[in-house]
Amino acid sequence: MIDRLLPLFARGFLSAVFIRSGVAHCFNFAGTQQAITSKGLPAGLALIMAIGAVLLLLGGGLSVLFGLKARWGAIALIVFLVPATLMFHLNLADQMEQIQFFKNMSLIGGLLLLAQHGPGRYSFDNQELRRSYGKW
Repeated sequence: MIDRLLPLFARGFLSAVFIRSGVAHCFNFAGTQQAITSKGLPAGLALIMAIGAVLLLLGGGLSVLFGLKARWGAIALIVFLVPATLMFHLNLADQMEQIQFFKNMSLIGGLLLLAQHGPGRYSFDNQELRRSYGKW
């Protein structure tokens, strides 16, 4: 029984950081855009990247949470994490940046596992469950 429930809980824990971050980026969109601009990128590109960040964080996070196209959601979050990590957390001499860098590496590892193994039994991606009309 635990082998059926474990992926459900894992998806919930894994997705929480992305959903929370996406909501925070929405409520502080100007700050998100300014943080990107502070890395030397033009304001127009920063706007596009901030919109992309919100879409990837919320879309990927919800996809992973519900197990709906979860593999694609995991890949979308990796697409967000790689440049975000390289842009904002590459100063490994700073202990906090080092922690953020390795946290992101750990998240990428979890997302790669999800992309490889899928979302598990209790997910919208599970064809068998959808055919049984919700008989979980």
